[in-house]
Amino acid sequence: MQSIVTISFMSIPEDTIAAITTPPGKGGVGIVRVSGVLAKEVAKAIIGKVPKPRYAELSWFKNAEQEIIDKGIVIYYPGPNSYTGEDVLELQGHGGPVVMQLLLQAVIANGIRLAEAGEFTQRAFLNDKMDLAQAEAVADLIDSGSAQAARAALRSLQGAFSDVVNSLVDQTIDLRAYVEAALDFPEEEIDFLATDELKQRFDNLNQEFTALQKRVQQGALLREGLTAVIIGKPNAGKSSLLNRLAGYDAAIVTDIPGTTRDVLKEQIILDGMPLHIIDTAGLRESNDVIELEGIRRAHSALELADLIIQLIDINSPDDINDLNIDSDLPRLTVFNKIDLYNEDAKKLKGAVYLSAKTGFGFDTLVKKLKDIVGFQSDAVNTLGARTRHLHALNKAEDHIKIAFSHLTLSKAGELVAEELRIAQDYLNQITGEFTSDDLLGKIFGSFCIGK
Repeated sequence: MQSIVTISFMSIPEDTIAAITTPPGKGGVGIVRVSGVLAKEVAKAIIGKVPKPRYAELSWFKNAEQEIIDKGIVIYYPGPNSYTGEDVLELQGHGGPVVMQLLLQAVIANGIRLAEAGEFTQRAFLNDKMDLAQAEAVADLIDSGSAQAARAALRSLQGAFSDVVNSLVDQTIDLRAYVEAALDFPEEEIDFLATDELKQRFDNLNQEFTALQKRVQQGALLREGLTAVIIGKPNAGKSSLLNRLAGYDAAIVTDIPGTTRDVLKEQIILDGMPLHIIDTAGLRESNDVIELEGIRRAHSALELADLIIQLIDINSPDDINDLNIDSDLPRLTVFNKIDLYNEDAKKLKGAVYLSAKTGFGFDTLVKKLKDIVGFQSDAVNTLGARTRHLHALNKAEDHIKIAFSHLTLSKAGELVAEELRIAQDYLNQITGEFTSDDLLGKIFGSFCIGK
């Protein structure tokens, strides 16, 4: 389990850290990174001098006993012109795990501390080299599971997301200033707040919120994916549908009802959209202890889901009334085994008709899944984002709307100004202008070691 570093929001660490920044295992090159005030002292100890800034030099690496460890490239980046904003030293040697550990030990011997997960990027954030949304984009770029997700994360890393958020903050501040100016002249307050110009500003702000939310929602889907749970009666074809979505035989399929006793999970990329699909035990009355446990787990799986796929055997359409699913999640009704149905099916509006066995209707299912969550495979302006960003945007927009209602219904300037202040605070949480230490620790603690 990774430890989580909590550094005070306003404090800049004064110690020096080091870590192996390349993945574990054998490779052609391995890198040890050092950041902090002692970086130059480490260079003197390992290679005997301080390298010329931002030049790659070939050098022998030695330990405290002057024993040669390896030969490789050393690069020195003086602060503040470095990734972290501090003095940074990179030692690039041969990528064997033993060599890397020996080199790291030689560095640590100079009074250097091992870096925690994400601590290099955290220092970059604390030293104003990037804001919090950009810092999170670093991890998202590393973890991206598709080219589209990588491009979205890169846009946020370059500051596109932060620029739009900062624009919203500026507009919110302008509104606050306008309203608070009215409060300074009580006798004219109502006239100030009744202007069409002020209402137009609110309208423009709401339009920008809507546009940004679409881009961010797409980015959050690219990063975190959609979790869909398949629910249905035994032998409705749930496992066959899972196999069709996964592209291989992930689940056992038989004609025996109740074959699936446990929850099966698969993670796939569906036309560019990450999809976490969960297959569950068939829902029915049973005296079998194991099957009952599987049914209980099927209901528990709903707590993890964003969407329910209720799968119905088209030859038993009334089964849809017997599922007894107690959930407010969006539902997609899918009628399976269309290949075995010889009559014209009575079409249920919004439902999908397919054959998990032959693949007929599968393209329609994929389109429906994407439409439900608003996913676009060809979106070009998507921004890398996380659920917390979408939550903060939604909360900020809610308070903007409340402020507008106070403006139009009660002309209560003080309430308008307060709601705008709260909205501004939510927006600032995205870029880190206002962020708790606990949240910072959680965010950076999820990074890999060395980044």
